[in-house]
Amino acid sequence: MSHTVLLVDDEPFNLELLAEQLEDAGYRTVTSGSGEDAWRRLNEDGASYSAVLLDKMMPGLCGVELLRRIKDTPRLECLPVVLQTAVSSAASVQAGLAAGAFYYLSKPFTREMLLAAVGAAVGHRDRLAHLKARSEQQVDALQHLADARFTLRTHDEAQQLAALLAHACPQPGRVATGLFELLVNAIEHGNLELSFEEKARRQDEGTWEAELEKRLAEPVRGVRRVTLAFERLADRLRFTVSDEGRSFCWQARQGEGEACGRGLLIAERLAFDALEYRDKGNSVEATVFLAAD
Repeated sequence: MSHTVLLVDDEPFNLELLAEQLEDAGYRTVTSGSGEDAWRRLNEDGASYSAVLLDKMMPGLCGVELLRRIKDTPRLECLPVVLQTAVSSAASVQAGLAAGAFYYLSKPFTREMLLAAVGAAVGHRDRLAHLKARSEQQVDALQHLADARFTLRTHDEAQQLAALLAHACPQPGRVATGLFELLVNAIEHGNLELSFEEKARRQDEGTWEAELEKRLAEPVRGVRRVTLAFERLADRLRFTVSDEGRSFCWQARQGEGEACGRGLLIAERLAFDALEYRDKGNSVEATVFLAAD
C-alpha cells in the first residue's frame, strides 16, 4: 500500500527536498506552502493522507496552531503529525508533544531520521485503522460486560484484546489505540526490559523486530505475562494493565516527553480521561468516563 504524506513548509526549497527524499522511498507527497492552505486541504480530503510532516515556525497559521486544529477535529484527530523545527529545547519539544505531535524532528536531520519518523507515523496510522476495523466488528453485547480479566504475552494478543475491549467504550477507535499502547508498553518496557532509548536506537538501526523476537523467546523474560483487568462502574470504565517486570520510575516521566515513548503520550493525552500509575510503576489504571444518561 502506498502512503500519501502532506508536507507543510513555507520554504519552497525545503518542500522540494523533503518531497524528493520521501518519493524516492516510495511515498506519495502533497506539498503545501502555508498553514492555511494545509488546513484547507485537510478539511477537503483529510482521509487521503497517512501522515503530516509539518514545520513548526511559519508565518500566519503556525505549525503548533495547525496541529491543535487537527487534534481538535474528530475526523482528523488520529492523523499522525511529525513536527520539524530548528528550536529543539526541552520546553519546545514538550509544547509540541502536548499539542498532540506524534514525533519531533530537530533540524538539521538526516534522510535516515526523516524516513524513520515518517515510517513510524504511517505505521501508527495503519495500526490504528486495523484496530478500528476490528473494534467495529465486535458485538454490541460488550456494552453489557461488567468485569473481566485477561492475560497476554505478545503484540498480536495485545492487538486482539485492545480491539475487543475498546468496543465497550463510547469512542472505541481512540481507546483501542491507547489501550494497545499501554499493553505494548507493559510487554516491551516491563516484561522484556527494553528501555525507551534502546527501542529508539534499534528502530533507527532496523534491528527492533529481531530484538523483540529474541527476548520473547528467552526462558525468563519471554514467559512473563501482562494482565489486563476491565471493570464497569456507574460513571466510568476502568482498565488496569500490570506487568511482571521491574519497577518503572513513572514520577521521573513528567516533562521528559519523547524520551519516555510516544505510545504512553498517546495514551495519556488522546485516549483516556485519566491515567494513574500504581505500585512500583508496573501497574497503570486508565479511566474512560461515561456520559450521564
